[in-house]
Amino acid sequence: MNSKSDSAQNSGCFSGKKALVIGGSGGIGKEVALGLAQCNAELTIHGGSSAERLEKTIKAIREIGGKATGFLLQIESPKDAEKILAHLPDPDILVCAWGPFRRGSLETLDRDFWQKSVESNLIFPGFLVSLVLKGMMERNFGRILLFGGTNTDTIRGFTTTAAYSAAKTGLAVLAKSAAKTAGHRGVTCNVICPGLTDTEYLEEDQKRYNREKSLLGPMQAAEVARVALDTMEKPCINGAVIPVDRGIVL
Repeated sequence: MNSKSDSAQNSGCFSGKKALVIGGSGGIGKEVALGLAQCNAELTIHGGSSAERLEKTIKAIREIGGKATGFLLQIESPKDAEKILAHLPDPDILVCAWGPFRRGSLETLDRDFWQKSVESNLIFPGFLVSLVLKGMMERNFGRILLFGGTNTDTIRGFTTTAAYSAAKTGLAVLAKSAAKTAGHRGVTCNVICPGLTDTEYLEEDQKRYNREKSLLGPMQAAEVARVALDTMEKPCINGAVIPVDRGIVL
């Protein structure tokens, strides 16, 4: 990230605040974590299975003068939210940049596919919000940032991602409910819906798909993270669902 050009960077706006970034060892999550570190937040980084990737992220944060620790945990069910919060029970800032993408034609989806899609992309973040919200309200400060999917900022139809996109669209209700519940106590909850974004997690065929579908080119993780940081910095933005996709239509 270009710390000199971003309004949220190096401002110290989150000085002393404790931030938990789920899915923060790579991709968009890593860029958000770096931005929070530049805002002087103290980071706890969750990674999935790669100790090397997690260590590199923590090292990058420390190299810019940030404070960070991290842990690995492969998320299997919404119950794992409690295991994650055992590493930072009362975060002031919660970023959930994890949510597995699943594709399949609607007429072929079985019960297990639906259940895993919804548990990962709606129930898991919903449970997280329920677990952290009371503490944030008691401290009169909180920032919650969730990540939707491409084109899930409003109700749309999908031919190959119906289960995933239905769950991600539901995050709007979660964010708006959290805003109504806790906004008067200094807590914000918003959803960022990135466009097709190139990250190190993608295979070459996925990157090719992104290029073919994005007339102006795929999004970059740092671009999405800049909007995420600006959104968290501004308390007037609450309960918002923000597409960051250059207007892509799939």
